[in-house]
Amino acid sequence: MAAVLVAAAIASGSPALVAVVAAGAVLLGAAATRITHAEVVATRRDAARDRAEQAQAYREITATRTAENQAFADTMRTRIARHEESIHELEDALTAAQGRAADATRKMNAEARRADAAEREGAAVSDRLREAEQRAADAVVRVAELEQELDVVRAELEVVTQAWRESEAQRKHA
Repeated sequence: MAAVLVAAAIASGSPALVAVVAAGAVLLGAAATRITHAEVVATRRDAARDRAEQAQAYREITATRTAENQAFADTMRTRIARHEESIHELEDALTAAQGRAADATRKMNAEARRADAAEREGAAVSDRLREAEQRAADAVVRVAELEQELDVVRAELEVVTQAWRESEAQRKHA
């Protein structure tokens, strides 16, 4: 608008009119500058508010993730502790079973010696020998079962420990 007025005033050839129109153009330019400045300030404020809201949302997401990760780590620690306790119990049971198996083997050997020495005594001695052999066989089977169960629990412990380490690594990476 100011440019049109200045062009018209110059075309009219009147210096007074050119001066008045030039002053008006300066005022219009100043008003336009003020309006532009106000818009830039408002835009910057809006952008800053948006960034602050986004930062707050990220803070909340981070807090949630941290709480979830802590809960997962606590769960994994509990599971590992249970598995380790199971392993200790199985090792104790295995030790006891091996002791019983050794006792049963000694008894079986003693019974076998008695049976050899008293083979002529008959059916009573051979019955005791069969019972001792059965107990020894049962003990050997139980030892094998406990060893197999111990291997399974150890494998589970390795899987849980690996998962926990990976979660710890991910948490540290995050």
